[in-house]
Amino acid sequence: MKILIVSDTHGRHQALDRALEEAGKIDMFIHLGDVEGGEDYLEAVVECEKHIIRGNNDFFTELPREEEFEIGPYHAFITHGHYYYVSMGMETIIEEGRSRGADLVMFGHTHRPFFLQKDGMTILNPGSLSFPRQEGRRGSYMIMEVNGDGKLSFEQKYL
Repeated sequence: MKILIVSDTHGRHQALDRALEEAGKIDMFIHLGDVEGGEDYLEAVVECEKHIIRGNNDFFTELPREEEFEIGPYHAFITHGHYYYVSMGMETIIEEGRSRGADLVMFGHTHRPFFLQKDGMTILNPGSLSFPRQEGRRGSYMIMEVNGDGKLSFEQKYL
């Protein structure tokens, strides 16, 4: 199973289109918030299972604030991250993930890629496709794969 994880597109679709093209065939698409009105666009161009949540800039949307679901044998918790103060550190979101029994915790908001595996939990942020803030300021996304044995792999990608 191949999963494309993105965040913080802020209504701009050029970088998203490029990430979708580079990723090729995907089985699941996860957007971690700050879609800014791009819900209909995502619905039109992404042709697989989708999980899209609202971010702090997603006003007047019906998107959920956060979501929990299964990816193969793994329990995933996705949120934009601002309610868990991710700009200040990872402690609160890690604790929330632990309390929900999550194996995978995914968030956006900071516009910076982040990856940590700790105590059996993977915490990640793919960064921002549209407004990256890390050194080099290249739009970023993540590819996660679950192989036939249920083993996870992650690849941070840059445009």
